[in-house]
Amino acid sequence: MAEAEDIFLRAKQRNFTGLTEDEQKEWRGPFCFIQAADPQLGLMKTWRQGDCDGGGDEWTDEVQLTQQAVEAVNKLSPRPKFMVLCGDLVHAMPSTQYREGQERDLKVALRGTDPSIPLVFVSGNHDLGNTPTPETVAQFCNAWGDDYFSFWVGGVLCLVLNSQLFFDASACPDLRDAQEAWLEGQLQRASQGPGVTPKHVLVFQHIPLYLKTPDEEDDYFNLQTATRQSLLGRFKRAGVKAVFSGHYHRNAGGLHNGLDMVVSSAIGCQLGEDTHGVRVVVVTADQVIHRYHSLEQLSRRGMDEDLRKLLQA
Repeated sequence: MAEAEDIFLRAKQRNFTGLTEDEQKEWRGPFCFIQAADPQLGLMKTWRQGDCDGGGDEWTDEVQLTQQAVEAVNKLSPRPKFMVLCGDLVHAMPSTQYREGQERDLKVALRGTDPSIPLVFVSGNHDLGNTPTPETVAQFCNAWGDDYFSFWVGGVLCLVLNSQLFFDASACPDLRDAQEAWLEGQLQRASQGPGVTPKHVLVFQHIPLYLKTPDEEDDYFNLQTATRQSLLGRFKRAGVKAVFSGHYHRNAGGLHNGLDMVVSSAIGCQLGEDTHGVRVVVVTADQVIHRYHSLEQLSRRGMDEDLRKLLQA
């Protein structure tokens, strides 16, 4: 397990290509990264059996799909700046029967990621519990890194958020308040603070703000209306370009008033008509362009040619 733990150490330190944070604040031209979501080891069998409340006693399929994703991403040229997994890393809830084995096997599956591609982990409801506690948040942080943080890469400011604290923080209000204060500071600095102005601001979280439109009804798969509208207003004022999420196990989202809500389907279990896949995101000086690729397509042909050409501009 030594190699796997080295990968996660790099991820926690968020060491992007050996550059300092100040160097990463400089725009150096177009680049790409990979957004993935919901490997969720253990869900596929429980979904087939109609027992999704169980932790899942088999997860061979998800391990193989994760390995396929890693192999496909490793072959991409130019190399992605990072790969972010937007939550529900495993299916078993904290402190349940299969949790330890699922986390162990996911780390092994990710061990093959090329060392030049840092891994960024986002917490989901299965990683923390639907009602997180200080203990479950601490468990996640010990296993995968901080539950919220920021990093710069190639002139772009990235904010990783714990969306479960937006959804239900009744058992950990102090943690919710701490993230809120931190986020407000990050957004203020991004929009008007001293120092370098980011070329773009991107947000990564597990639960989408919305699935199709900002005024849709509350649902298990989106954030509640009041929380959603508050975040949308704050993000827009700070100039956030896109919010990337998972959770829905289907592709969804939309562009409203200049803010792109990107909902990506899963590496693992599909709940709709999409295929197992990941999203290739190309960042240029003016745009953030993204497209979902099936694992089979990415393995055989790499990213779409028009995206590759943007990176050569």
